[in-house]
Amino acid sequence: MIIRLFSIFLISVFVLSCGGKKESGSSKLSEAEESELLTKASSIFGALPKKMPGSENDTPELIELGKKLYFETKLSVNNTMSCNTCHDINNMAGVDGKPTSPGALPGKIGTRNTPTVFNAGFQFAQFWDGRAPDLKEQAKGPILNPVEMAMPNEKEVVKVISSIPEYQDLFKKAFPNEKNPITFDNIAHSIAAFERTLVSKSRYDQWVTGDKNALTDEEKIGLKTFIEVGCITCHTGPLFGGNLYQKMGLVKPYSNTKDLGRFDVTKQESDKFMFKVSMLRNVALTAPYFHDGAVKTLEEAVKIMADINLGKQLTDDQLKSIVAFLKALTDPKLEKKTALK
Repeated sequence: MIIRLFSIFLISVFVLSCGGKKESGSSKLSEAEESELLTKASSIFGALPKKMPGSENDTPELIELGKKLYFETKLSVNNTMSCNTCHDINNMAGVDGKPTSPGALPGKIGTRNTPTVFNAGFQFAQFWDGRAPDLKEQAKGPILNPVEMAMPNEKEVVKVISSIPEYQDLFKKAFPNEKNPITFDNIAHSIAAFERTLVSKSRYDQWVTGDKNALTDEEKIGLKTFIEVGCITCHTGPLFGGNLYQKMGLVKPYSNTKDLGRFDVTKQESDKFMFKVSMLRNVALTAPYFHDGAVKTLEEAVKIMADINLGKQLTDDQLKSIVAFLKALTDPKLEKKTALK
């Protein structure tokens, strides 16, 4: 009898231990599951191309000029602000870390969060409301915007840049076939050329192109969860976004109902609260979040988006794994740079 009871006890322990192993095994994808995930990821997202559209026509001279102009504070009305002031690529991931950015003139504050300039040229349109079709048109906007760099007009911008001897030489080299190369259009064109060099990479790219060990088990599960809960309703393509407009608050209204989004551009009722979907590359380094910069943490941003755009309440495990994966979209070089600031 004692032997029989002891045998039952051993069998129970064995069953329980097997159950425990099975449970812990759920934190790791099987080889078949990972293979299926890789196939899906390759199809839905793919890897980020090495070069941005249009960069094949950018010469070293054009890029050099654009880089100098990107850091040029004389493009602002009082010589205090450059492109890099809000899109900091030296110490941050192409942002300034503020909910909305202050302008060159005292008391002027923008109404929308500054998006990252890294990978921006891969997007189908620029600005939250898509009012600029490409980087060149986007570069023109802040320079003349009275709330941002506040230059009075294009003519004044050209006058200021033309007065600097160094630029005379740089523009001639960048635009050798033009008699008077210092124009507002060429200024924006040069800045765009430099911005097209700002391509980032991540461990996700290594994984999706063949390195099975580039992502951790938690990150792979996070990617699987990202797909399964429906984040891919909006966040698809190599940028994980940046390729369509979507309503902010598709299922439930977003708390900020003052900003009408793309409606301000088109005046079409259907475009109310429509915004360009954020790209998620380096998203862990670009807080605060959303068009109004109202959300401080990535965890909260993911939680809110699942609620108001998917109508889902994420479990703690789902939230944790998705955030873990999103961090794998970070460029290691940018991560080191921001850690040192």
